[in-house]
Amino acid sequence: MRLAVPLAAALVGICGARFSSAEAPGATPSEVVRLWPGKAPDEPGGIGDEYVRMSPKLDRTQVEVTESTRMVTNVTTPTLTVYRPAKDRDVGAAVLICPGGGYWNLYWELEGEEAAAWLNSLGVTGIVLKSRVPGRPDEPKGEPARRPLQDVQRAVSLVRSKAKEFGINPGRIGIAGFSAGGHLAVAAATEFGTRAYAPADEIDKVSCRPDFAVAVYSGYLKAKDRDELAPGLRVPPGTPPIFLAH
Repeated sequence: MRLAVPLAAALVGICGARFSSAEAPGATPSEVVRLWPGKAPDEPGGIGDEYVRMSPKLDRTQVEVTESTRMVTNVTTPTLTVYRPAKDRDVGAAVLICPGGGYWNLYWELEGEEAAAWLNSLGVTGIVLKSRVPGRPDEPKGEPARRPLQDVQRAVSLVRSKAKEFGINPGRIGIAGFSAGGHLAVAAATEFGTRAYAPADEIDKVSCRPDFAVAVYSGYLKAKDRDELAPGLRVPPGTPPIFLAH
């Protein structure tokens, strides 16, 4: 798919250079949409209120990021935050963005808002997924949490169901993620055949298969101590194009 490559290049560019607040392209959310009609499925609650905290300073192999960045955690009410490009630049495509954070936090600013701003500069609608974190006590430690998969499947269906409202082509909806969010993007692109939850309403009859995926420095893709895909990760027929950046 021709659209996937330039989008991937833009997202990889974010990995190499973080904007300062003065340099970051402006991006103002047009709306925030709740993901579920009521309580999210399989949600026990009891983890406290959602809150924002600052990350430790980031030190990467090729670039040092000396300032902290905002992270979100204790999410029990998942949402979509929609960033629309300028009308004269809008190409009618959208990318659902999955921030990383080890399925424990969400790097909301660095891998959410800034990614949306960059996509807007390309004329693409950026939609940041606030999925449920951290992993709940009943989920295996060190493994991908299952509730974010429920959230991302619902998110793709919801975005596609609102394509006309958002001004996007329902056949040009991609997904991109960083680190654990990259794994979530791959999961959305490969596990579209079976819902990870009982359908909640008519929206869940809409396809949850993204049209392309961009996975940036993804975690959880490799089996431990073996050079093969992680157990449970399969690539079924109909898997959309996936651009991997590591």
